[in-house]
Amino acid sequence: MIARRHFVLALSVSVLAAPFASFAQQQRKIPRIGFLISETRSNEASRIEPLRAGLRDFGYAEGQNIAIEYRSADGNYDRLPELAAELASLNVDVIVAFGHHWNCNHSR
Repeated sequence: MIARRHFVLALSVSVLAAPFASFAQQQRKIPRIGFLISETRSNEASRIEPLRAGLRDFGYAEGQNIAIEYRSADGNYDRLPELAAELASLNVDVIVAFGHHWNCNHSR
């Protein structure tokens, strides 16, 4: 399970970082990421921080050469469409969505 999480995290960071590398070569505009969070930001810290660390590994430092816009629904899932639209209106380059997941064990 841990190896799978590390693989998914590495894949996510690679997918996020690749467009920014070519983008940085084309323009001097600071890339912007929108983080859409279904729970509170502190509840999702275990997901946010590894992505931020992965971006740092690729040379991206928040507030220096990359901007991150955070929007949190604080558990009110009805707000997610509004918050997603708000991020889109900010012209972020990519939106990363963090959601609560449930562990479902189905027995047959």
